[in-house]
Amino acid sequence: HISEVIEDLEEKVLHTPDNKSLQEVQHLKKQLINLRKDVTPLREAVATLDRDTPILIEEGTTRYLRDVYENIIHINESIDILRDTLANIMDLYLSGVSNKTNQVMKVLTIIATIFMPMTFIAGIYGMNFDYLPEIHWKYGYFGVWGIMIIVFAIMAIYFKRKRWL
Repeated sequence: HISEVIEDLEEKVLHTPDNKSLQEVQHLKKQLINLRKDVTPLREAVATLDRDTPILIEEGTTRYLRDVYENIIHINESIDILRDTLANIMDLYLSGVSNKTNQVMKVLTIIATIFMPMTFIAGIYGMNFDYLPEIHWKYGYFGVWGIMIIVFAIMAIYFKRKRWL
């Protein structure tokens, strides 16, 4: 049952990593830890019965105890495999979140890069100096806007060709 839940969770995290999946991974890890805590003493008890009391136990019972012991070892190995699978799911979740973060950072970087030259141009023409050549020009305002639009268009085309947009 728990292995099917883990497989379903892996598919879910692969397609849509979210906080609910992360909580589910943590919950399943706790369940596996508790299961391991329950099974380990049982393994030791069965091994002790088989090893320390061979005279008191019949041969058929001894074979049964060895079979039980092997099954318990198999269960422990299965728990280890499931814990490793959960660790892989956690890595998958973190990779998905990291990928989303990288996409957001890429968009923000492109926006900042596009607006940086326009901010520089606005900063230059926003200075309070009387002797800037275009300050008293009749079409200076529209000229600065034109330069900003051209810079924006060139950068947008460049990013589009690089397939960053």
